Amino acid sequence: MYQLEEPKYFYALALLFVALVLFLWRIWWQKRVRQKFFSKRALDRLGPNHSGIKSWIKFSLWSLTVTALILALINPKLGTKIETVTRQGVDVVFAVDVSKSMLAEDVAPNRLEKSKQLVTQIINNLVGDRVGVIGYAGSAFPQVPITTDFSSAKLFLSQMNTDMVSSQGTAINEAINLSKTYFNDQEQTNRVLFIVSDGEDHQGNDQEMVREAVMAGIQVYTIGVGTPKGAPIPIKRNGVLQYYKRDQENNQVITKLNSENLGDIARWGEGRYIDGTQTKEVVTEVQGILNAMDKTEFESKQFTDFKDQFQWFLALALILLLIESFMLERKTSWLKKLNLFNERSEEA
Repeated sequence: MYQLEEPKYFYALALLFVALVLFLWRIWWQKRVRQKFFSKRALDRLGPNHSGIKSWIKFSLWSLTVTALILALINPKLGTKIETVTRQGVDVVFAVDVSKSMLAEDVAPNRLEKSKQLVTQIINNLVGDRVGVIGYAGSAFPQVPITTDFSSAKLFLSQMNTDMVSSQGTAINEAINLSKTYFNDQEQTNRVLFIVSDGEDHQGNDQEMVREAVMAGIQVYTIGVGTPKGAPIPIKRNGVLQYYKRDQENNQVITKLNSENLGDIARWGEGRYIDGTQTKEVVTEVQGILNAMDKTEFESKQFTDFKDQFQWFLALALILLLIESFMLERKTSWLKKLNLFNERSEEA
């Protein structure tokens, strides 16, 4: 197990690409100037020991040095000790709607991103609980199994998008059915499912499926994301708007929050409907719901001791820098003996 203390410094690796472009431009410019003012014979006489390959070796050493320094800034940490930790909490599963209607921008930046923000903030405020994430549109799929690793859960949550499911629609009943496989601890008495959706286009017998979930000990809550007024569904490519979704009669589709459907599902599930407009209020309400529940003890193994590894990268950078500093851009005796380009000596 490892951790990255400062992953933001990965962006600094872009400097290597810039350096490569500048290096290639420098080689091209030098070659052009030499060809313009000197003949090949004159260049061979003026710089008989000039080595082109040495320039590439020095640049490679410099690039590796910079890479090692950046990795030192990122500071990878390796887990060195595993301990069994006893926790008290509730199993919480989030079913996130990833249908195309969640691209509507009646809430900023759009419904899907708002949903992910809500779930992320809820996870940030959990203590001792276990979380799982389900994605669904025309069908449901497991995104994150029940875990105590909140960082991984938030990472996989951030990667959810509307292209993850080819079949469209909002099969809430399939998400509810899948959630039952998440709660595999028979001793866990409090099991909670939060459905985060705009409530549109749901299919199937939701009431029957919700009641089956309740019989399995799962309380179902719903969080509505969107507005009753609604908005068109933008279809974008690389962040650029291409068109708005239209129906078979070429009319622009307006998707609206269906709080009534979500309210019914919550009522059948012995939970309640939560308006997802204000993130802070949603987090507070969810915290109140979970805090009112009895906590169950469970054990989990996790790394508790992480050792810094930046010093190894600093040492490597220092060694590479010393090698690069003592290397000259001219042929050495061993390189002449290699005769990489099959050059003839002047005596011949």
